[in-house]
Amino acid sequence: MANWAVVVTLLLSAVAVGEGCGGGAACSAVPSTLDGPFAPVTVRLDDEAFRGEAVDLPETDPRVVRRVRGFEPEQISVSLSATADSVWISWVTGDYQMGNDIQPLDPAKVASIVRYGRLRHHLAWKATGHSLVYSQIYPFKGMQNYTSGIIHHVRLTGLEPSTRYFYRCGDPSIPALSTTHEFRTMPVSGPKSYPKRIAVVGDLGLTYNTTSTVDHMKSNKPDLILLLGDVTYANLYLTNGTGSKCYSCSFPNTPIHESYQPRWDYWARFMEPTVSKIPIMVIEGNHEEEEQVGDKTFEAYSSRFAFPNKESGSDSTFYYSFKAGGIHFVMLGAYISYNKSGDQYKWLLRDLASVDRRVTPWLIATWHPPWYSTYKAHYREVECMRVEMEELLYSYGVDIVFNGHVHAYERSNRVYNYTLDPCAPIHIMVGDGGNREKMAVNHADDPGHCPDPATTPDDMGGFCAFNFTSGPAEGKFCWDHQPDYSAYRESSFGHGILEVKNETHALWTWHRNQDSYKSIGDQLYIVRQPHKCPILPNSATKMNLF
Repeated sequence: MANWAVVVTLLLSAVAVGEGCGGGAACSAVPSTLDGPFAPVTVRLDDEAFRGEAVDLPETDPRVVRRVRGFEPEQISVSLSATADSVWISWVTGDYQMGNDIQPLDPAKVASIVRYGRLRHHLAWKATGHSLVYSQIYPFKGMQNYTSGIIHHVRLTGLEPSTRYFYRCGDPSIPALSTTHEFRTMPVSGPKSYPKRIAVVGDLGLTYNTTSTVDHMKSNKPDLILLLGDVTYANLYLTNGTGSKCYSCSFPNTPIHESYQPRWDYWARFMEPTVSKIPIMVIEGNHEEEEQVGDKTFEAYSSRFAFPNKESGSDSTFYYSFKAGGIHFVMLGAYISYNKSGDQYKWLLRDLASVDRRVTPWLIATWHPPWYSTYKAHYREVECMRVEMEELLYSYGVDIVFNGHVHAYERSNRVYNYTLDPCAPIHIMVGDGGNREKMAVNHADDPGHCPDPATTPDDMGGFCAFNFTSGPAEGKFCWDHQPDYSAYRESSFGHGILEVKNETHALWTWHRNQDSYKSIGDQLYIVRQPHKCPILPNSATKMNLF
């Protein structure tokens, strides 16, 4: 039976390739994981001109200025709920305030209403939701405080899968309603049902590089966007609006790490034409921390986006899951406890155990900082998270891991515990969305660039990165050449597109910003082999469920 399974896999591979590029010689040129593991490849871009214009859009750019009046809705976005029959619509009414004596708007004075339907001129249904205002408060002389406009979140339920809906949001009693927008729901969960294209991007920011990334991404017509953290980089600014590409370099003596919250409003205005139509799913990055008075953190992140955390059994916006056709996505938090005794780990156990791979064959995990980056920047800085969670994800057969954080692109071979393993996930780092900070160029295995282990403490306070005890780098903190688990790496801004073809084959494509819209920087068919890699969680894992 095993031989027949191999034959079936190879036949499906041929079918998937044919579906992916239309047949012919070009199809056979696309490698698959069945051809791997691949010899490591590094593409170096020494010309700074290729790195684009890492300069933030100014507040006067017409794409980020406020264009509505009064309490008319703006910053409109769509995000998914846990299943295909529900989505969230979010928006902002009223303007933000900056200064020392600010009075938050009253959310109760503006209703949260969405009118929607299948016909543009007949929005037959109505849904209501909730609203809130958040503030960023700094109790230090010379700093300005911020309070947001009214942020609205409305969940639409009872929707049909794979269906286009039209909607208007706002408060009709004022009257203050948006123009008509549209979105399409995800396909129903099933082994033969998938969104056509999923865009994957990290560390986006709001620079001229960002605009190029988003333009390239939209040209690929995605059905869903995954944003892997580091959204606006508002914390590269002081509260007076003075910014820098390196906060600690330019502002080393501030009593608290400041942020300029209007950058969130600018970002949401710029993104509205895209995300009011294409659902976006976000996970937190380190730049969303934004410490303020009372040890509050991540207020903008948790307030501005709608998350299906409660629908997926999570009590935190830092981790949640959702389905998109035959894919189960797990969004994990690297900036909240991930210890085996913590709430996130226990939730992850329950969530993974609930996944029926007959219905959602693909299991994809995302979080912000990568475990397997070979760049000097952020090298092995989340080893504690890897030590705590990797075995669990491997046991449940996670197929792909997406990360950002490091400002470059890198794709791994299948790897588990730094060892090549045909049943392990592919790790793909797409931290090159367009941020203001510098591009990651140096690699930890480049001569003279291996970091001091003492400089790599985990963000959550642990310290787990030590010299390797086995393998080619035994006794060392870094390899002396590109590690065999690193298949391809390149320092360039860009984004990725995932096209799941069927229950065993998915096409991954990474696009550089400096190329033409249809050019391909890296491409690979990712092939699942469930007949070779049975999902058999060990007894200890099962026991920890309860």
